[in-house]
Amino acid sequence: MKTIILDAFTANPGDLNWDAIDQITELVQYPRTAPNELLERIQGAEALLTNKVIISSETMDQVPSLKYIGVLATGTNVVDLEAATARGITVTNIPAYSTPFVAQHSFALILNIFNKVAQHSESAKAGAWADCQDFSYTHGVLNELQGKTLGIIGLGSIGKKVAEIAKAFGMKIVALKSARPAKDPIERLEFNDFFSQSDIISLHCPLSPESQEIINAKSLALMKKSAVIINTGRGPLINEADLAQALNEGQIAAAGLDVLSSEPPAADNPLLSAKNCFITPHIAWAAQECRERLIQIAADNIKAFLSGEVLNKVN
Repeated sequence: MKTIILDAFTANPGDLNWDAIDQITELVQYPRTAPNELLERIQGAEALLTNKVIISSETMDQVPSLKYIGVLATGTNVVDLEAATARGITVTNIPAYSTPFVAQHSFALILNIFNKVAQHSESAKAGAWADCQDFSYTHGVLNELQGKTLGIIGLGSIGKKVAEIAKAFGMKIVALKSARPAKDPIERLEFNDFFSQSDIISLHCPLSPESQEIINAKSLALMKKSAVIINTGRGPLINEADLAQALNEGQIAAAGLDVLSSEPPAADNPLLSAKNCFITPHIAWAAQECRERLIQIAADNIKAFLSGEVLNKVN
């Protein structure tokens, strides 16, 4: 089966290999694929693998040989699933491959904010410690996580892993109440109580019409001035202009973000210059172990498809 990877560099910038897939298909790799390169590259393909390259219904129409699309991620918004189903094209994804690292990165952002790690490292290397009259100094107030309330929006596998880590820190854990019945002992709070009681709010829910821009002027107005927002989920969960304003005006204390509404962001994205806003470039999935797992699951998905089985099918 002729298989084309359209943006191989994101999952494997050179430290891994594609042997698990190469051994079972006729594999062609492209590090990146621009929109104007797509149609020429996929002619004759039976299978496409994509992380962020969009596969539309119009694209599918141009490749009658196409039978399979493997999304090299959990989210499948880059593929028109309805169009694929109508054309008999199987679409699969990679579930739960990065759960430990997303949770780990969520706490990297939290700890950076509460311990002011980056701020103290930069000042010490700039000479502030060498010039200090005392053996130690701090920039502002440092706070413990123990006893703080962590509010989680989205208690899937990642949200539960974050809750597990929070418990080890001695934090109180609450979740935003949803229509789904609770299957764990974590306390669910109504909207107003959730936002007003949480010291940290961590976003781990899927993007949906209900969750889009759930962090906005209304929810921010309910939060404590000392509150922190963490987003390792989806960028559009946050109204970025509202959050930037809240940070700049001291309405909340800080934010740690691994995702933005558009990636890469526009140079004038207000969060890039907002006060106490710590941003990483969507790396919470990118640990080497996660990417190794991703490639192996992608190979398992293809192997199952070739043998007539269904594994991680999303349409």
